[in-house]
Amino acid sequence: MRLWSVRFDYLDNIGLIALWREALLAKSVLELKTKGYKNHPQLIRFKNFKYPLKAINTYLFYIFKESEIRNFNFDLAKIEYSAIDLSIKIPVTQGQLNYELNLIKFKLKKRTPKYYEKIKDIRIAQPNDLFYATQGEIEIWEKVKNLSF
Repeated sequence: MRLWSVRFDYLDNIGLIALWREALLAKSVLELKTKGYKNHPQLIRFKNFKYPLKAINTYLFYIFKESEIRNFNFDLAKIEYSAIDLSIKIPVTQGQLNYELNLIKFKLKKRTPKYYEKIKDIRIAQPNDLFYATQGEIEIWEKVKNLSF
């Protein structure tokens, strides 16, 4: 499971579709509707937020908004609309954002070289609308991979 902290427009279509599915799985985990993935590190920041279900529904809403830009047909009914709170902002370190950007670049270079070309010169990653950047290294919950271009 990967719940990206970076802007969703950094993701290619395959990445955005995968994110939608993974965020829906995360929502099921947070609703206690599934037994798997309940201790997944990507869920920590949602679990630690005062209102985890509001946070994940808001996150899904932002993914949905990106899907509309791309003319995808994601099902808005899968989101608990009354739980969306656009005022929610969760901190994420700049080190985490930059790591995620490099991870995306690493994946795109092989999978979608054309999309890689679009983002390859971005050096300072920006967060998606649910998060805000703070100073710091990669988050302690991240499972760091050795990336070599």
